[in-house]
Amino acid sequence: MGKLQARTALITGGGSGIGLATARLFAREGARVILVGRRRKILQEAARQIREEGHWVMVQPADLSRPAEVARAMRTVFRKAGPVHVLFNNHGLFEAGSVESTPVKVWDRMLAVNLKSVYLTSRAVVSSMRRRGGVIINNASTLGLVGMKDAAAYCAAKGGVVQLTRAMALDHAGDGIRVNAICPGVVDTPMWRARRDSKGRPLRRREFNRLHPLGRMGTAEDVASLALYLASDDSAWMTGSIVTLDGGLTAS
Repeated sequence: MGKLQARTALITGGGSGIGLATARLFAREGARVILVGRRRKILQEAARQIREEGHWVMVQPADLSRPAEVARAMRTVFRKAGPVHVLFNNHGLFEAGSVESTPVKVWDRMLAVNLKSVYLTSRAVVSSMRRRGGVIINNASTLGLVGMKDAAAYCAAKGGVVQLTRAMALDHAGDGIRVNAICPGVVDTPMWRARRDSKGRPLRRREFNRLHPLGRMGTAEDVASLALYLASDDSAWMTGSIVTLDGGLTAS
């Protein structure tokens, strides 16, 4: 019996990177997995990989920053898959910029994707979880705990996710809903590989490895393993925790 046997897990941003690694691990541990995100083709390819391993998976495209799309998507999820036992708010967006250089449209989009959508998806599942308990995991960032140059909107949004996690944990502890957050350091994902420095050049892996005292960037599987712990009964006495997973980055 897997650690998530007979549970349904909804993973946002589940088509690649941390989301896909987590979906595959959760499925291997017995969960029925629902992948939610904006890009249907990427979600379908991820689902194909999970099905090839012999597991149940469902794809539900949606822009999670839009309330109407979240409501519509969750009605479909509940109708086709039943109640959600685990929600992993994993999706995210990064665009560099200081307060001065970040256009208002970019600021609004960063806050909508990285923070508002966590509120919207959590709000959509809490009422069904209240009757039977559940787990919500928010993927924040070390940049929700410490600052970095040219990341004003991202730091603001992820700091909001950290505090939202604590508030939700207190609001819903009596409902049997546990809420925790993961704060990864730099993780090797498609989103990181797509980033460029101020001169438009790809980021240098060696430099980012050196940032972490353990000598390497994180992997999607590193984060997936922690997400499994938080989703399972192994962490039954944890709620409101903000867990750094950063190779020692914020310890120095």
